[in-house]
Amino acid sequence: MTSDAAAADRFPRPPLSFVDAADRGVEVETLDGPDGAVDALAEMYADFAAADRAQGLPPRTEPRIRDWVEQLLDEGINVIARHGDRTVGHAALLPYDDTSELVIFVHPDYQEAGIGSRLIRALLGHGQETGIGHVWLSVQQDNHVARSLYRSVGFETIESHEIEYEMELDLLPAEE
Repeated sequence: MTSDAAAADRFPRPPLSFVDAADRGVEVETLDGPDGAVDALAEMYADFAAADRAQGLPPRTEPRIRDWVEQLLDEGINVIARHGDRTVGHAALLPYDDTSELVIFVHPDYQEAGIGSRLIRALLGHGQETGIGHVWLSVQQDNHVARSLYRSVGFETIESHEIEYEMELDLLPAEE
């Protein structure tokens, strides 16, 4: 596990507003339940082409997308990014044994504009605020952009598999 106690102080809490690299105003906010969010998220995820999917996510069909989104909203801690009325990013922390698994997606039309970086930091800040101490994820080895993003916020690789890496981050300082 990482021993970076500074993690507790470097993640902002939502809501956040910023201008992305494409000069678009973006708002990041928390989601406390599925009220109205399922439709907006399902619409965002329906736009993902096969090349935009990672490790089978998001699912391909609308009914499966809706089921998956409802599960994320019911079980996890969620933040979204909006550009105007359009949902353009979603990140969640899902309880998993003694950790939380991180998932993050940014709409293909909004990638490489700094939204993912702000979204993940806001999610981790929200996770700290709710008492999550440890976060885990897996990422495809060939997804260099995502791996770079995860490293930039403090994730460290803990295991390498044939096609993916496992990474982790301690959000709360270790008790002495």
